[in-house]
Amino acid sequence: MQVFLQTPTPDMRDSMNFYEKLGFHRLSEDNPSYVSDGTMVMQINPQRSARAGVKLYIPDWTGTLEKLKELTAVRELEDSYVLSSPCGTWIYLAKKELPQFDSVADLGPSVLGKHAGLSLEMVDAALGVKIWKALGFVKETGDLETQGYIVLQNPEGYGVSIMVPMSCPHLFFNPSLTYFNSGQNPHIIAKIREAQIPIAEEVTIFNPDGEVDNVILRDPGGFGFFVFND
Repeated sequence: MQVFLQTPTPDMRDSMNFYEKLGFHRLSEDNPSYVSDGTMVMQINPQRSARAGVKLYIPDWTGTLEKLKELTAVRELEDSYVLSSPCGTWIYLAKKELPQFDSVADLGPSVLGKHAGLSLEMVDAALGVKIWKALGFVKETGDLETQGYIVLQNPEGYGVSIMVPMSCPHLFFNPSLTYFNSGQNPHIIAKIREAQIPIAEEVTIFNPDGEVDNVILRDPGGFGFFVFND
């Protein structure tokens, strides 16, 4: 399964500036453009109809579509099928193979550190889990009832974390990418400030001394970024 993320943009130059300041690598000069942090590919799409979400591709969606249509509405577009996760994040099921970028695995990480997948907060988290399982993702860890979250992965190891409402004591933008940096965040936050990237929230609630050790960012198209210390 190919997994791309998509962010809309009101201005391609602003979006490219945001990602390049954070050390993302430009993969193409086309429109839409693609950038990567070495573990995922982000499509920056200037079309006014573009929505923040996920693009998936497998050769045949027939069986998957049958399962999805039992759970939610699915609309057919010219180049994809589209549905919405219960949090409003769009999921595009591409009819044709997505672009291939052979160099991605060789790229170094971005300023943000270790990429840990996509995070979504949902009122109906149980329905969200069913939808992502129908898409071929399976449970890796967590429990909605006892822990307030669950992490699902596709066969290639890309993770989607689903959170129940009120489980996160900070701002939450759907969708968001998560980065976990194992205690290295103060150094990473300094680099973010040095790059003059606006910070949506400085999070102190997890630090016993009230220090800023987690930050939340948002790109020009609204895609969120949790840059966390654990």
